[in-house]
Amino acid sequence: MSPRLHVATRKGLFTVERKPAGWSIENVSFLGDHCSMVMHDPRPWKGSTNPRGEADGTLYATLGHGHFGVKLHRSTDGGKEWQPIAAPVYPEKPADYKPNVPAEGKVYDWVLQMVWALTPGGRDENGVLWCGTLPGGLFESENHGETWELNRPLWDDPRREEWFGGGADFPGIHSICVNPRDSRHLILGISCGGAWITRDGGKTWQPGGKGMRAEYMPPERAYDTNIQDPHLVAQCAAKPDALWVQHHNGIFKSTDGAASWTEIKGVQPSVFGFAVAVHPRDPDTAWFVPATKDEKRIPSGGKVVVNRTTDGGKSFATLTKGLPQQHAYDLVFRHALDIDETGERLAFGSTTGSLWISEDGGDSWQTISNHLPPVYAVRFEKPLP
Repeated sequence: MSPRLHVATRKGLFTVERKPAGWSIENVSFLGDHCSMVMHDPRPWKGSTNPRGEADGTLYATLGHGHFGVKLHRSTDGGKEWQPIAAPVYPEKPADYKPNVPAEGKVYDWVLQMVWALTPGGRDENGVLWCGTLPGGLFESENHGETWELNRPLWDDPRREEWFGGGADFPGIHSICVNPRDSRHLILGISCGGAWITRDGGKTWQPGGKGMRAEYMPPERAYDTNIQDPHLVAQCAAKPDALWVQHHNGIFKSTDGAASWTEIKGVQPSVFGFAVAVHPRDPDTAWFVPATKDEKRIPSGGKVVVNRTTDGGKSFATLTKGLPQQHAYDLVFRHALDIDETGERLAFGSTTGSLWISEDGGDSWQTISNHLPPVYAVRFEKPLP
């Protein structure tokens, strides 16, 4: 089971380790900096120049420096030392480009606003990384982040013109699922652009999402696949065609690789939320952290709970042991829930700086801290599926 957890927050990156006496914060990097995402890449280093030898265990962190832009850093020693690497760069906008004006009335700038997703490529493509960004660009690196290239087939697809922002001013790619059995098969989650699929490594793309429902749109467009707002897309490693989505308007699951989706209704206390985790071997088991949606965005009834299904969404257990059950206003962002390779250990963090870990599949939770900065992402160190 994974003994290390990395926690990206508004004021730095924290590393939590499991010692004989329990979990504790063992390292802090980038203290004071806005760390939006962290990724652990367990694959061997491409070629023979890895300073750590055969094993990799490379960490990547993304920082938002406001006026000074987005920066990426890489560590090959578990986070003790970090080296700056290239951040994705959008190409210059053509002089004859017709601006895309989203629903908010703002014009797209071809400028990196935020790194919203970082994912290793497949087991057979060491060095390949995928990066999802605001404003809606997908980038690929073939050299551990030294350089990045915008995926032009997706960026130039005219259907992208329909995308618009959800919580942000512009659309963004927040989920990148790489099929463990086929590295050329990727599934993206986009707010608000639905789910997009490639089976040829990004040369061609097709929208998935049939069956997703957007109640924020006029009724005649509620099932339009290209304007859906999936908050997160999560994939079962053992059965990669099985996916779950926490959507702005509910919980959905797919058994055909994101081509079509079934809505799971009637889940209490709420079907709204941001985060979802799927058991790595059992596609019928998934976890969600419900909340009250839109203008409030707090736990329902002031209680922090985790919902778990073990039968594909037919029923849900509401898990509360160890979690605050009154006057709790912790919102859990989309990347702030993670599960390890065993399916027994989970962790999630909140906007109020709380961090919880379960070692029994969510039946009970222990508080690691109530005093961290707002948590954006949590990631266990774990092997590739």
